[in-house]
Parts: sequence; C-alpha cells; structure tokens
Amino acid sequence: MHAVRALTTSKALTAAAVTLALGTAACSVGGTTDESAGSGSKTVVVATHDSWAMSEKVLQEFTDQTGYKVRIEPNGDAGQLTNKLVLTKGSPIADMTYGIDNTFASRAVDEGVLADYTPKDLPASASSYALDDPADARQLTPVDYGDVCVNIDDTWFRRHEVTPPRTLDDLTDPDYKSLFVTPGASSSSPGLAFLLTTIAKYGNGWQDYWSKLMANGAKITSGWSDAYEVDFTAGGGNGDRPIVLSYSSSPPFTIPKGETKPTTSALLDTCFRQVEYAGVLKDAKNPAGAKAFIDFMTHKAFQQALPENMYVYPVDRDVALPADWAKYAKTAPKPFTVPPAEVAEHRSTWLSQWSDITTR
Repeated sequence: MHAVRALTTSKALTAAAVTLALGTAACSVGGTTDESAGSGSKTVVVATHDSWAMSEKVLQEFTDQTGYKVRIEPNGDAGQLTNKLVLTKGSPIADMTYGIDNTFASRAVDEGVLADYTPKDLPASASSYALDDPADARQLTPVDYGDVCVNIDDTWFRRHEVTPPRTLDDLTDPDYKSLFVTPGASSSSPGLAFLLTTIAKYGNGWQDYWSKLMANGAKITSGWSDAYEVDFTAGGGNGDRPIVLSYSSSPPFTIPKGETKPTTSALLDTCFRQVEYAGVLKDAKNPAGAKAFIDFMTHKAFQQALPENMYVYPVDRDVALPADWAKYAKTAPKPFTVPPAEVAEHRSTWLSQWSDITTR
C-alpha cells in the first residue's frame, strides 16, 4: 500500500517516505547484519512491499522484548509481493509477509503460501477488518487500513479559478481534461483499488466509464510514486496534473512549514478501503519468530507508530491518531468495497478488459 505521507511540507514528506523505505530495505534491526535464518534463528525475515517505513526505534522495542531481530525484504508493490510469494511457494523467501491487502488476499490463501496463525490478543476492533472467509482469516491478520481516494491540489484550482471536481463522474467532464493521473491497475495496488472503486460504483458500466476517462486525457503510471511525486502538481516533482489517485491520509502531509492547513484534500466520495494483513509463510524457517512479530504488530507500540511511519490507520481503534489527522485525514464514511472472493474470481478478466481500454 498502497503509500502516503510526519507533518511537514509535501516535498519533504514524500522524499522522506521514499528515503526511509529504501533505507530500511534489506536491513537487520538490532545492530548487526544478521545471522542466516534457520532453525533456532533469532532473525525474523519479513517479505513486504516497497512502502515499508517503520522506525528502527519501534523495531528495536520488539527486539528488546523478544530477542528477535527483524530483517525487512521489500518485494515491490503488494501485487508483486503476492506474485513473488506464489512463485516461491515451497521454498519461501521469508518467515512471514506483511502488506498483502484485501485485493490480493484470496490469491495468497488459495495458492497455499500461508500457514494458519491468529494472535491471541488481537484488539477487539480488528475483527471489523478480518477477511470474511474464516479459513482466510486464520491465515491473514489485519494490521492497518487506508482509504484509496482521488486527491486534488486545492491551491492549483484556486490559482486557476477552476471549480474542483467532487465525484467520480466529474473526472470525465471536459473541464478536467488531462488533469487526472492514476497508477495503473495491473501494476499498482492503489491502481487496482481505483479500478475496483469504479466497478463497485458503475457495475456493468465500468468499462464505459473508463473509456470516457481515457478520452478525457487521464494518465496512467506504473505506480503511486510516479503519479504522486512526479505528475501531481502538489507532489514536489513540478507535475502538471492537479488531480491524483492517492489516500485519504495524504492531505496532512501537504501542510506547508509554519502553516496549519493542507494544500490538498481527498474526495471522500471516491474511496476504496484497503486493508493490509500479516501472515506466517508456510514452511518458514523461523515460524516462532514470525508469530512473535505478528503479535507485536497488533500491539499498542506498533499500532501507535503506524500513522506517522507508514501513513495508514491502525486497526486498533483505541489508538489515538495524530492531531492533524483528526482534521485533515478523515476516513470515508461509505467507502467502496468489493468482496475479496469476487476479486479473486474476476481479477484476471477485469484487468484484461481494463488493459484493452487504457492501451487503445
């Protein structure tokens, strides 16, 4: 996930997010590079997506409590991560995984890459984000969630004296021609979430919607970073598109230094709810360590750190959010959803149809 933004300027935040994610890649937390994972190993290898950005301070707390070190192995977007886990089934690349979301969860379960494990002390509110199928829920533990939404550069619209869009329908209006950029559905989990948003909204008419969207100059990028940090006018990359697919948690991170209000906003009627999960990999070399870390991810220290490190909402509703999130990172009151089983059944067909439309 998805993918978003401690409360500074947009330029500083997006750069910091990328730097932190890359800086933690393939690193061992706990002071040494790591002994080889294996039977009796004190290292937990975590296969995750490229947006992992948890602070070393939090991970050190886990090491202090359990004696296990954590080694993070990024594997691209959530979709790429899932594909990698499927391809390496039987010879897992890690002890556990984090970052498979509700758009890919059923594929990971159906392919048999995960082992059953449910933490004993899950926050009561976590059940709201559990997968519907009990068998799936036994293998994937909800850790966090985010709303994938259309975001707009309010400053750009004021400067150009253009009324900003408010709905999905607005994006096909000629007033917004060549102003919208979104990551692609076939290469990005937020991009897939946006495709699912349109399917949930328009039903059998989703292809007509996408034809209109593309005819109105929508731009497709490979991932969120390209869309937000390069093409979006408020993303710090001198982009020329003031409408972008991002997250409801993005606006607080566009508050200019010394000011109190974001320069962007999320359109809360355009959102798809994305839930991220953690699970033990079948045949893992260190399943005990993996279980211990999943336990830790659902406890207060990790849950409290999620908003300002990973830019997502904790599944523990008793955790207080940062003050600016209460004002400017509200979640969607009625997010769009598509059942994971339906996504699994139709994903390939939908993506093929989407590709036909967007590559004409």
